[in-house]
Amino acid sequence: MVADTRDRIGAFMVQAGGWLTSEDGKQATGGTPANVQALGYVKTLLAEGLARYPKQLDAGWGGEAFGKGKAVMTIEGNWIKGALQNDFPNVKYKVVPLPAGPKGPGTLSFTNCWGIAAKSRHKEQATRFVEAMTAGEQQMTFAKAFGVLPSRQSVRDQYTRQFPNDKPFIDGAEYAQGPVNAPKMDSVLKDLDTGLNTLATGDPKAILARFDQNAKAALGGS
Repeated sequence: MVADTRDRIGAFMVQAGGWLTSEDGKQATGGTPANVQALGYVKTLLAEGLARYPKQLDAGWGGEAFGKGKAVMTIEGNWIKGALQNDFPNVKYKVVPLPAGPKGPGTLSFTNCWGIAAKSRHKEQATRFVEAMTAGEQQMTFAKAFGVLPSRQSVRDQYTRQFPNDKPFIDGAEYAQGPVNAPKMDSVLKDLDTGLNTLATGDPKAILARFDQNAKAALGGS
């Protein structure tokens, strides 16, 4: 079971040695041979029935399909832990890293952030609040409550000791690829997801070529 967006399928691109943009985020790199190879592999999984999208299993996301027993495995982040505890507490499962691809191991990472308004009249108080919310102790509180990884390296060992079964998640952060965060790319990425929705019958090269065309326009490249 794999979700039909770049936020899951993108892991296969990383494993093949590719990604959607250059390391500095200024150039579109969707149509590289590595990415074409990755989407071709996922297309084969879908075509042969070895993988399914959530909607094919009447589910809203991978955790729901897995929790309902409609999938024997799913590719998700560690937030699935809290979701399974709340919605499917009787489901037994094991966390393992994704198998290595042609260029080695690869996965994706995501994060949330705290923001302080530039024109805030209370920047000092807001800064202290953010510092408190991102302190190691508070990060562990979030981890216990929601299943998410702490964002502070200082509590990594503490987290691993307390949640040894989730070690593959935190180990993956060492080689994970972050999301595309360049400005003006939201609509481009949504269009890519639309293409990935039809990957089972679509053309990987055409999907990635369309992304590159749209991304270059958004990024200001030629």
